[in-house]
Amino acid sequence: MRIPVVKIGAAALLASSTSAQLYPGQSALNHTCQLQKPLLSCPSSDPSKVDSCCVETFGGLLLTTQFWNTYTGGETEGQLLPKDTFTLHGLWPDFCNGTYTQYCDLTRQYDPIPSPNTTTGLPNGTFVPPYNGSNIGTFLEPFGRYDLLEYMNAYWVAWRQDNPGFWAHEFSKHATCFSTFNIPCYGPQYRLHEDVVDFFETAIKYYKRFPTFKWLEEAEITPSNKTGYTYATIRDVLFENHGGVPFIGCNGPRYNTTAAGRAANSTDSGFTALSEIWYYEYAYGRPQEGNTIPTSAAPTYLTNCAKAPGAINYYQRSNGSERVPSVPY
Repeated sequence: MRIPVVKIGAAALLASSTSAQLYPGQSALNHTCQLQKPLLSCPSSDPSKVDSCCVETFGGLLLTTQFWNTYTGGETEGQLLPKDTFTLHGLWPDFCNGTYTQYCDLTRQYDPIPSPNTTTGLPNGTFVPPYNGSNIGTFLEPFGRYDLLEYMNAYWVAWRQDNPGFWAHEFSKHATCFSTFNIPCYGPQYRLHEDVVDFFETAIKYYKRFPTFKWLEEAEITPSNKTGYTYATIRDVLFENHGGVPFIGCNGPRYNTTAAGRAANSTDSGFTALSEIWYYEYAYGRPQEGNTIPTSAAPTYLTNCAKAPGAINYYQRSNGSERVPSVPY
């Protein structure tokens, strides 16, 4: 389970309430990153000594996260999954030690259903008020980014929620915790919601690097309602292609409660339905540039899936829940 924490390493620069920018009082001037050395995001740099707009100083461990859902719940509204493709979940900025925080700037809170509804996930955390304005997809329209919106509707598909609400959740909860998406980084000519467009573009840049379905298919691991797969096999295929061991997530019943698990008298309590993949990286300079090196998930949290041979189900999509995407991956 991912545990949110409040970062203390930059306590002098972090607002006492997460309702403000990460670094209050930061100037919008002099962020010419071409003049800066592209430092690695982990170990984290002191934001008082480097330009936090040019190197990620807050959440330096980047996670590109993807879903494998079998339906959306919005099929009757035309919200369908892209055929033969994992969908984009998000781009997350964990701290270098693997912990994280969330909803770091409540002035940029566009999530209609905040989850959790406090900045710490605890009852005594700062309340995150639900957003009730125009959906975040409309923020792209003044920039003429209809192509980006089309791509997002094809590949960044929500589960049991409308797509724009899901995108708003990912931006508000995670993008606001990157130092390089902080509004002063965009300079004195900042246009309203320029940071939103930038984050969506960046999340897609990383997503496109990791064609999980294709990598698994090349290893003859394909969706099936009959064939079970082994965690180690899936892990090794993804490691070979990415260069780091990703987190592999499952849901569904625990293996030791299934008929196969009971028949084997198994003590393996891992889950049995493949549901998500998290790829880990460090960035040189701004994450927006995509200059990264792969790393592995923490040894203590590589998976919650069952590890018994053939225990993981990689289920086929439900009938009527997917379509050939309107734009290429």
